[in-house]
Amino acid sequence: MKILIIGATSAIAKSAARIYAERNSQLFLVGRDENRLDEMKIDLELRGASSVRILALDIVDHEEHAIPITLAAKFLENIDLTLICHGSLPNQESCETDFKEIEKAIKINALSTISLCTEISKQLKKQKGGTLAVITSVAGERGRQPNFIYGAAKSMVSTYLQGLRGKLLPFGIHVMDIKPGLVDSPMTAGLDKGPLWATPESIAAQIVAGVRRKQHTVYAPSYWRFIMFAVRSIPEFIFKKLKI
Repeated sequence: MKILIIGATSAIAKSAARIYAERNSQLFLVGRDENRLDEMKIDLELRGASSVRILALDIVDHEEHAIPITLAAKFLENIDLTLICHGSLPNQESCETDFKEIEKAIKINALSTISLCTEISKQLKKQKGGTLAVITSVAGERGRQPNFIYGAAKSMVSTYLQGLRGKLLPFGIHVMDIKPGLVDSPMTAGLDKGPLWATPESIAAQIVAGVRRKQHTVYAPSYWRFIMFAVRSIPEFIFKKLKI
């Protein structure tokens, strides 16, 4: 399998890359930290990847987004799977008092992803096939008080992917929305953990399975599908009082 991973040094992306490496896949990795990418390259080659190429790039800079797609298409020849994993968890309280913080959070978690999807779509339409899988979040399903800025950004991406899925269907392109719940990773290192928290490895395994099954939406772990159904079902006059 020929795979492009953007945001490759994130915990979930790294775990997914390891699974695909063990299956002798060819990988093109894009991330900001060149040293960490170098370490990943060595690790993945040892695990069985047929070949690995890396590219250090500031993913927030949308002016540069055509570059990784062009280089990946040249290296892989045909991109079977594109996995977009980058993002950051903003400080909700800071965002509520400083619009610049909101703007930064939306650029990282929504606009940069949509820009990348726009560029990737051109390549997938050209090759008439492939899968585009994007990590969003269950936080995008409803505006909860503790993280509605992050949730709003992820909701934007999920809505975009839903429309894109239909647009790309005639070209034989499959679009996936991956919605993790609480993940124990460096991004959430400062948060208290509980029984609903999952490991990046378990999330990655569900992503790989979802790609194989061509699922439209993957809740990871799967129990979040039922949790979010319950959350969406709460009437607004009650929901607005809840700090969940």
